[in-house]
Amino acid sequence: MAEETATLAGYVAGLTFEDIPPEVLDRAKVLTLDFLGSAIRARRDAESTPSLLKMLEGLSLDGTGEATVFGDSKTWTPAVAALLNGAFGHSLDFDDTHADSSLHPSAPVVPAAFAVGEMVGASGRDVLTAIVAGYEVCCRLGNALDPTSHYARGFHPTATAGTYGAAAAAAKLYGLSEAQIISAFGVSGSQAAGSLQFLVNGAWNKRYQVGAAAMNGVIAATLARNDFVGAIESIEGKHGLLVGYSDDAHPDKATAGLGSTYETMKIGVKPYPSCRYTHAAIDAIIAMRREHNLTPDQVKRVEIGLHRNGITLTGDAATKRHPRSIVGGQFSMFFTGALALDQGRFGWDDYDRLGDAAIDALADKFDVVQDDRLETGRTHPFGARVSITTEDGVHERLHVDPSGEPNSFPDTQAMQQKFLTLARPVLSGRAEQLANAILSLERFDRVAQATQLGRQ
Repeated sequence: MAEETATLAGYVAGLTFEDIPPEVLDRAKVLTLDFLGSAIRARRDAESTPSLLKMLEGLSLDGTGEATVFGDSKTWTPAVAALLNGAFGHSLDFDDTHADSSLHPSAPVVPAAFAVGEMVGASGRDVLTAIVAGYEVCCRLGNALDPTSHYARGFHPTATAGTYGAAAAAAKLYGLSEAQIISAFGVSGSQAAGSLQFLVNGAWNKRYQVGAAAMNGVIAATLARNDFVGAIESIEGKHGLLVGYSDDAHPDKATAGLGSTYETMKIGVKPYPSCRYTHAAIDAIIAMRREHNLTPDQVKRVEIGLHRNGITLTGDAATKRHPRSIVGGQFSMFFTGALALDQGRFGWDDYDRLGDAAIDALADKFDVVQDDRLETGRTHPFGARVSITTEDGVHERLHVDPSGEPNSFPDTQAMQQKFLTLARPVLSGRAEQLANAILSLERFDRVAQATQLGRQ
């Protein structure tokens, strides 16, 4: 290993707005907007939201601050705002995904950047720079951990590598030195935590642990700002992240092409509010339904082939065939596939069909299997093979990429429309104002002028 911690810390410390290519800045703004749409809608609709707010009230952590929680009417302390925005933004499972690392970069990074940006009076340019720094750090660490190995150990990369990304964004806005960022990463190594055990019962841990990653990144950077001594070599050390959290780490991926190759441009967005491993199959089912004029009663059997990671997260028939919770539905290839086959579409409001007898009956026709063709020779593991058997024969499609990946990234207008669909029911007319502000964030001398538009 070759001083990955110090190399990433030096990159974050030295990065400037002018260093970042225009297309990367444009992508960061669109990704930020996409994330905020999910956060705003989840503040109102996610079933886990009341518990989070009651916990803060019970612990007297709901005191007055100046940080924005998007979709909320009050302001909060920065650390709590990072927690809530991170948890809310990840609650719908509609937020972006970096395929190679199999993590959701915006969920930990954007809340940390806005919380600290508002606190220090940062400009929109400063916050965009911090967001890119955070994206690069967490995506690269996710790559280095190797998502298949990381998953096999039972870890959730958005919450582990994401803590480092949040710390990077916060540290950049504080203007920390390389040595201070090394300390912030040292603290992050003690905070990085996220278990996949939530998959067993559709628990809400996944949402909380991502919000906690955003909050912990803010705390780590704030400790370092105040001369706290954090561990060195937090990433590559004897007891560091890559040793403790993976059996097949690739340290070189943490720094390969750093400063010239932007992992930010490899982040994809979701057309459906569910685990990314379900999306290629949903795309294929919707396309085949339309192409062959399929109706549910014509279908005798559906076989979906996935990468082994997709099987781990969405394909266990014993626990996922008939989910009854939203989290269970978000991680069920059976439910999401049956819904797409039945309706020819899938959006957030369709979770009201959990427990629907017609969907359950259709899900009984689905089998999910590991497909070796998706294991080798692929740039990432999010593809799917779908075979639909009818009385007329077998229809089959192989979708290597789900829609919304960089090679099919939606245009800005489509992204803005997705945001407005989610945000309008909460913010009404202010949704358009917030969208315009985020898409021109570099024009604001103080980022708070933009973020305050996101308050209900």
